[in-house]
Amino acid sequence: MADSKTLSIRHVTTYSYDEPVSYALQQLRLTPRATAGQVVRDWSCTIRGGTKQLSFTDSYRNMVELVLLADGVTEVEIECAGVVDVEDRNGVVGKLRGFAPLWLYLEETALTAAGNNIGQLVARLKQNCADMDEVSLLHVLSAEILGLVKYEIGQTDASTTAEGAMTVGHGVCQDHAHIMISAARQLGMPARYVSGYLLMDGQTQQDASHAWCEVWTKGLGWIGFDVSNGICPDARYVRVGVGRDYADAAPIRGLRQGNGAENLHVSLQVQQ
Repeated sequence: MADSKTLSIRHVTTYSYDEPVSYALQQLRLTPRATAGQVVRDWSCTIRGGTKQLSFTDSYRNMVELVLLADGVTEVEIECAGVVDVEDRNGVVGKLRGFAPLWLYLEETALTAAGNNIGQLVARLKQNCADMDEVSLLHVLSAEILGLVKYEIGQTDASTTAEGAMTVGHGVCQDHAHIMISAARQLGMPARYVSGYLLMDGQTQQDASHAWCEVWTKGLGWIGFDVSNGICPDARYVRVGVGRDYADAAPIRGLRQGNGAENLHVSLQVQQ
């Protein structure tokens, strides 16, 4: 019988501004949906300092909520909480395709465009792993990336490209996902970005959500790879948003009028 877990999640994001905000909109992709090996028992998002305007399902089948900040607000709090049952499927999500065609996940984006470093990595794989099946090749690729780009906070940010992270040789889960997506696409395999949550061993309190990637294989469909931890997602992972890169699946994106400084604080608890 496959391992399964029931995970309780509480995710609070607080934005504070040093000047009152006259107008701002935020897109939230913070609601997980039922998918292979994942059942959402309960989930809610509460906004303080703004109001939900509408919700819709985007082209990647993400649940999106549009929030309008209250006029003159100086602090906004977004609290999401719920319970999700997750089954360990060795990272295999399967052949669910959603609305977006597979060829879309072969297209480069600004964050995943391959440069010389990623091109050299792909060339080595093609030469040294020509006889491997797709899944074995992807495991080798994941390990190669982690060896070349060490996990280190503070070296990159949300705008760092896959090639940029390869160049500096340091990055976080977002960077690892972007590099693997870029390399997989160069190998002719559709790949996508996943944002979500991870139950960390011995650590309930976290300061950020997690990210990994999924690659399409002919035999098994979509398979997840968490390069940062060197494994395929198991029963500790909750999938929330997917897309071609971080920009498509970011938990919160927005626009704001005004020049005042913005401060962000995240409190995240994931426990069994």
